[in-house]
This record gives sequence, structure tokens and C-alpha cells, in this order.
Amino acid sequence: MSYQKCPEPIANQEDPAHLEQVIVPRTSDIGGFEVRRALPSGKKRMVGPFVFFDQMGPSEFPIGEGLDVRPHPHIGLATVTYLFDGEITHRDSLGTTQIIRPGAVNWMTAGRGIAHSERTPDDQRQRSGRLAGLQAWVALPRNLEECAPDFIHHAEASLPLIEDVGVSIRLLVGELFEQRSPVPVASETLYADIQLAAGVSLPIESSVEERALYLVSGTLKVDGHVHNAGRLLVLKLGVKLTVQAQNDCRFMLLGGEPMDGPRHIWWNFVSSSRDRIEQAKADWQARRFDQVIDDNDYMPLPER
Repeated sequence: MSYQKCPEPIANQEDPAHLEQVIVPRTSDIGGFEVRRALPSGKKRMVGPFVFFDQMGPSEFPIGEGLDVRPHPHIGLATVTYLFDGEITHRDSLGTTQIIRPGAVNWMTAGRGIAHSERTPDDQRQRSGRLAGLQAWVALPRNLEECAPDFIHHAEASLPLIEDVGVSIRLLVGELFEQRSPVPVASETLYADIQLAAGVSLPIESSVEERALYLVSGTLKVDGHVHNAGRLLVLKLGVKLTVQAQNDCRFMLLGGEPMDGPRHIWWNFVSSSRDRIEQAKADWQARRFDQVIDDNDYMPLPER
């Protein structure tokens, strides 16, 4: 997804023993498509390698309409698209065409540079439809920021499913409860889709140092406090805790090991070097990025 301007998320300092911050995303309407941005915020720029985290929708599209994110560039990161509802056609400058469906993980490594577009499939436009999901950016380690671009797709059935009474966990990336996702990563990363029935408790492991919970739906009790959907709960380093669903609840567990230094973000570019971002801006404006196959549209460089 292309970076769109959103109001700055609000980060509240927390007193409870297990929480560092509660971040309240700010909502923007982008051409009829609602986006809630949790990262980056003023007081929390990253959680592990996660440098950007948006909730997309849920949005309803009338017949003939849909998502149309024109070809745009990325460097220095991997994009991770995960849907709850609807479909997106991904096309990129490697020649990839992939329909993204709910439950699948689509991991696009930009490295030294890639361009892609994201659009509602043509057959989906023949009827009204919904779209809901998450778009995350994962920063690459400095020694891999200029790696070759790549794209991998893992269907829902290929990802570990951990189940117990009232508990369903789809492990998207990393290791959890002695299960390991097949999705390859550049640094230790954790990303899981967790659903709890009302009243069910779940221990949150400290398998990686930096972690956060993003509440997609329902309410979750942590440290005696009840938190509503649309909150990013940043956990204190290394703590072990147990959460309890107050009603049927869905949340994402995300994080990883701390990155090897800060990252700069400008539009769709992420880098440890400001000079590298300036070069990427010039390259996109001069049309030096490879073109997206079968999508000749173009997203201009922002005037800012």
C-alpha cells in the first residue's frame, strides 16, 4: 500500500505493570476507503522491525468500484498484506500477479527497489463488496536494505493453526507455542492472528523482546484494564502476561528483536540513510524504477 497522510496516532503512557503505551490510531478517509494508522506514532516509531502498521477498512464498495492503488515504489522494507475480507490483485515490477485473499500472507521485499500496484480484481467489481485487512511494513536490517527485491505468497492452509478450547491462532510469521511459520524473514519477527471466545484467557509468550497487541475486534482485559478495538497495546520489554477476552475478540500479536538503529520514512521509502531516500525520490521521479508489469499507470512523487 502507498503511504497516505493520516493524523498522528495518540500514544498514552500507561501505569499497569505490563504495558509501555496504548496507541490510539487516527482515522483518515482516503477516497471512500478508511485507514487507521497505529505506527509510526510520535512516541513509538517501531515495534521490533514493524515500522508501519495500518488497518484498512472495513469498507463497502458499490458495484463497479473498488480499491485502486496505482503503481508506486518502495525501498528498504518488506510489505506484509493480510486480509480479513475481500480480495486484492497485487502486480509488481518483478512480473508477479497474485490475488490476495483472506488468511494468506503476502510478503514483498523491496530491498534496493520495487514498484507495485494494488487493485480490486475485475470480477469483484461486478458486484458490491467489502474490503478489510492490515498493511504492515517491516524494516530490513542495514546489511539487507539493498538486497534484491522479491515476492512470496503463502496461502492460509500453509500457515500453522494453533487451536484449543475457545482459542484459534493463525501463525503468520515467526515462532509461537512451539510452532514455526514457513514465511522466511530477514530478522527475528513475530506476527500472529489470534481469536479468543468470550471469557477465555491466553498467556502471551516473551519469545521476542519487543511485542504489541493490535485489537481488531472485541474487547480485551490486560492488567485489570479493558481495552476496546482499534488500540495498539505496546508491551514492556520481556514481560510475560495473560490476557482475557471480555467478549469474542480478535487481535494481532506483532513484534520482533529491536532493529539495528532508527529508520527514516518518507512516503513509501524506508532507510537508515536520508541520502538513500533522496536518491529513491529522484529515481522514481526520473522513471528509473522498473515498471509494474501489466499496469502502466503511475503515482507521482508527492509534493512535500
